[in-house]
Parts: sequence; C-alpha cells; structure tokens
Amino acid sequence: MKTVVLGSGGWGTALAMVLCDNGHDVTLWSHSKEKAALMAQTRVNPLLPNVELPAALKFSGDPKCVQGAEIVVSASPSYAVRSNIRLAAPFLKEGAVLVSVSKGIERDTNLRMSQLVEEETGGRFPVTALSGPSHAEEVSVRLPTGCVAAGESGEAVKLVQDAFMNRNFRVYTSPDIVGVELGGALKNVVALSCGICDGMGFQDNTKALLMTRAMGEIARLGETLGGQRQTFAGLAGMGDLIVTCTSMHSRNRRAGILIGQGKTAREAMDEVGAVVEGYYAAESVYQLGQRAEVEMPICTCAYQVLYQGRQVRDVVTELMTRSKKDELGYDWM
Repeated sequence: MKTVVLGSGGWGTALAMVLCDNGHDVTLWSHSKEKAALMAQTRVNPLLPNVELPAALKFSGDPKCVQGAEIVVSASPSYAVRSNIRLAAPFLKEGAVLVSVSKGIERDTNLRMSQLVEEETGGRFPVTALSGPSHAEEVSVRLPTGCVAAGESGEAVKLVQDAFMNRNFRVYTSPDIVGVELGGALKNVVALSCGICDGMGFQDNTKALLMTRAMGEIARLGETLGGQRQTFAGLAGMGDLIVTCTSMHSRNRRAGILIGQGKTAREAMDEVGAVVEGYYAAESVYQLGQRAEVEMPICTCAYQVLYQGRQVRDVVTELMTRSKKDELGYDWM
C-alpha cells in the first residue's frame, strides 16, 4: 500500500522503517524541507544517528505527498498534530485510514490526538490509534516490540494491524481507542515523576510504589472518561508505563532526573533537547481530573511541582502521610 508518515521524529521514522520492511510504498514527511532533503541525501535521521534508513524510503517536505495514500500516519509531537494534519487534510484520498501514533493531550481543549485528527479532517476518515511500549531507538534496530491498534472501525483496525505487523513488530487490536490513547498520554506524567524520584536518590521501592499507585489513578480517570478498565492492565497501559518509567531512552524520565537534581522544568527540558510530553500532559491531566472529580493525588502533586513551584520533598511527605487507605478500594485490574 501507499503510506505516508507525517512527522520525521524518531518515532515516525522508526514506524516508516517498519512499513518499509513490510514492502509498502512509504514516504516520510518532514515539516522542514531542508531536513527532508538532508535525510534523503545521507539516509540518516539525526535523532537515530546510528541507524541507516532503508533505500526504499522516500522523503518529502510537501504535504501534498499524502495524495493517493491508503494509510496516513500522524506522528508529530502532540503540540504540532493539529497544524500538520490541517496542512495534509485537503490532499487526503477518500477512504484513507488515518493512524494517530502521537502520545499526548492537547492543551486547553484536553482532546486526545485522534480527536484532533478527526476534527481537522471533518470526521470523513476512519481514525485509529497505535500505542504501546515502543522506544523508537529499539524499533529502528528491529528489536521485538508489541503495540495495540485501537479504533471504532474494526475494518480499519485490522488494516493497520496487517500493515504494521511483522516478525519484529507485533500488533494486537482493541476497540478501546479512548483507553489506549489515555494510557499513552498519562503515563508520561508518571515517567517524569519517576525520573524526579531517581534524581533525588530514591530507589526501587519508591519507584514501584509510585508506578503502581499512579496506574490506579490513570485507570480511574480513564474509565471515567470512557475507557475500559482492562486496557490499563495491557500493553497500552501498564506495558507503556513500565518501559517509560524505567528506561533512559525516555525523555520524560531523563527530564525528571534533572528536576530531581535541582534544575527547573524549563532547564531540564532544554538540556534534554527534545519534546518532553509529560510536562505538557501534566497540566491537561490535572484539568481532566478536576473536571471529572477523580481523585489523583500523584498527578496533582506532579502538576504542582511543575507549574506552581512546590518543592518535591514537600509533596513526597504529603503523599506518604495521607490518610490510611484500603489498597483494593479501586481494583484497576
């Protein structure tokens, strides 16, 4: 099939490689024509510096490249999804399947990425989400990875599964696009928080406590917003949480470590040098929790540290001295 990946970051590039491996006609679009031309010349993406890009992979800086594509993958950072889909929308082929792989929530509107795609394309195309524990650095060197394709259209979800799945990249299906996308967005806040704990010198016990209790918060909010509880125990929930909270590939964790060591959020993001989705998601998660009246003490404390200047050690004390609870008060499994 003719496929186009919108967004030439590490994740978009890695997925373009998966599609090339599966024999599809693949174009990788970059917002920068200069970057597209450089990648075409060098066969390297600077974000994946040790990976040689497939000879069959095409590059473009023109949104018209989506013309005739049967699958269009939206892989931009969350803040750029709306504007980039808007550029491509006039050129989409009737019947094209749109695949959202960005993990985030739009600021102010608190919309999921697939909802942005639907808005900007007038709801004329089936939209799926592809998410799970999948560092671009590992997918690009063909290490075994598993993801979930989710959407309301079973036919579109099956098409995406068939397009991406191979011996190195296993794809499961789900009808729960709400839960899959929320799991992918909310875990970034937890990964940033785990990084802060690492930077402060806390160790395995603390991280296990934080990850497990935060997963309960994510599942509570996700179910309230229409997701299915079981989703949060799967690849797009606990699976993605584990990989993002424990790996140095994670920009969110790396930024958190720097904050835990005393840097401001802005200094940490500047040093990481790439988009730290958890920072932006923290504000949206806080707003969603407030609107839905869902108790989210960990995510609330993360928001207060990142946006209100609270000291990390103060919020740790607050969390550890909260009133006594029954662990099974909410069984997110």
